[in-house]
Amino acid sequence: MTSKRPRRIILTGASRGLGLEFTRSWLAAGHHVFALARSASTSDGLAKLAADHGDALHRLDMTVADEQSVVRTCEQIGETWDAADLLLNNAGIYKHKGDTLADLDLDDCLESIKVNTLGPIRMARALRPLLRKGNQPRIINMTSLMGSLADNSSGGSWGYRMSKTALNMASRNMAHELASDGIIAVVIHPGWVRTDMGGVGAPLTIEEAVASMTRAMDNFTIAQAGGFYDRNGAPLPW
Repeated sequence: MTSKRPRRIILTGASRGLGLEFTRSWLAAGHHVFALARSASTSDGLAKLAADHGDALHRLDMTVADEQSVVRTCEQIGETWDAADLLLNNAGIYKHKGDTLADLDLDDCLESIKVNTLGPIRMARALRPLLRKGNQPRIINMTSLMGSLADNSSGGSWGYRMSKTALNMASRNMAHELASDGIIAVVIHPGWVRTDMGGVGAPLTIEEAVASMTRAMDNFTIAQAGGFYDRNGAPLPW
């Protein structure tokens, strides 16, 4: 994405953690952002960014697991913008009730899939008309190395692992189907980051992870569509 004009960026899970830092970073670079989250309208972090950046930031409450919420929100975006350049599917949950077959909570597994897998699919489907009119458009789906079959040496975290593995496959399908629209779709693993999900013991700060991923997102080409990458844009094993 080498154009110098402001980009039109949409991201989910924008109210805290990585999503909030992506929003801050993109606004600081002069881009325009639709920040979506369940609590976007009440997020103190987003409120401060709105005060600093005015009309460059739009905040909308949305739940990625709710089809009507996604459709309604994306229609609102279409009333403001006639195109979009980047969709970052960042919203995600990590449910952790039971790590064995005996005590696994299947409802938690289903909820993980509804949010982590089907959420990005809903967003891509609803925003495809705007993205196909964008400048070097791309869909970045936030995954995890825990969704890698090759990397699973310990088991556990059933729902989260399955939801991210399914997201990886969905992203490969997106890449095939959206290539004719010129839309690049990839999955990216942020690394172990000091967020609410990652915990205080994680080696990467939010700022470090976002800076690396932003550079990688900017440099992805159509030849890399459908791939699985780390925060620096290096390929990861499926």
